[in-house]
Amino acid sequence: MPFTEVADRIWVARYDWFDVNVTLVGGADGLLVVDTHASALAAREVVEDIRRLGTGRVVGVVNTHEHFDHTFGNGELRSAYGVVPIHAHETAAANTVAAGERIKAAYDADPDDPHRDEIRATEIVPADHTFSSVVALDLGDRLVELVHPGRGHTAGDLVVRVPDADTLLAGDLVEESGPPGFGGDCHPLEWPLALDIVLGLTTGSSVVVPGHGAPVDRDFVEEQRNTIGIVAETIRHLATTGVPVRDALAAAEWPYPREQLGEAVRRGYEQLPRSQKRLPLI
Repeated sequence: MPFTEVADRIWVARYDWFDVNVTLVGGADGLLVVDTHASALAAREVVEDIRRLGTGRVVGVVNTHEHFDHTFGNGELRSAYGVVPIHAHETAAANTVAAGERIKAAYDADPDDPHRDEIRATEIVPADHTFSSVVALDLGDRLVELVHPGRGHTAGDLVVRVPDADTLLAGDLVEESGPPGFGGDCHPLEWPLALDIVLGLTTGSSVVVPGHGAPVDRDFVEEQRNTIGIVAETIRHLATTGVPVRDALAAAEWPYPREQLGEAVRRGYEQLPRSQKRLPLI
């Protein structure tokens, strides 16, 4: 889909591969691109769509976290617009290359995947402008805030807040087109707390752009926060009652399909302090 304006000078393009969103935030000085798609080849389509939109020149890039479907287009954006700054949380920037190399290895092992060659050919370009908590970017006539609300989908998540447009770009802390992504680097017990911060940055009229899927409102974010909270509290309950991690998925009712929660349970058990577990777990 082409870029669609969802708020004042904020455009979102939703791409079929991964149903991933790329967002443009416009200001007097130019455009900020938030997330850059999953390969250099895919990012060329993004660049063409930006040029067709015709609303200005790209002056910066933001990665909401380190995963390849949000960062592998970084190099292509720089090829098109010069060495523009790439912003990310310091943890995400530090993890981008290693995370990308793991994905390349996974695609390399699957010769039948149609995207294998473009993934392998993509140069991994990590962010070079980092922050630890909050930073504001000046686009001339508007300030854009980058906020690290805490660990959730990854350890280096950030959200992008555009106060004058009452819009928040949530990255993969919020998912609309499927369940939240509980991957091998998630922090399921802290994720609800991160979303509490996100909710505090929104109003009842806010537009919230998830990492994948259609824009949502604050009520959607609150509902997803509460559901992720159920996952976190279920993990904590199972561990404190001595249920072994290998039996945890079968031992409780879950708000999401069990097959999508294996990493959440494993990571949650790992991240709980010993004082919150009944040991030995037999």
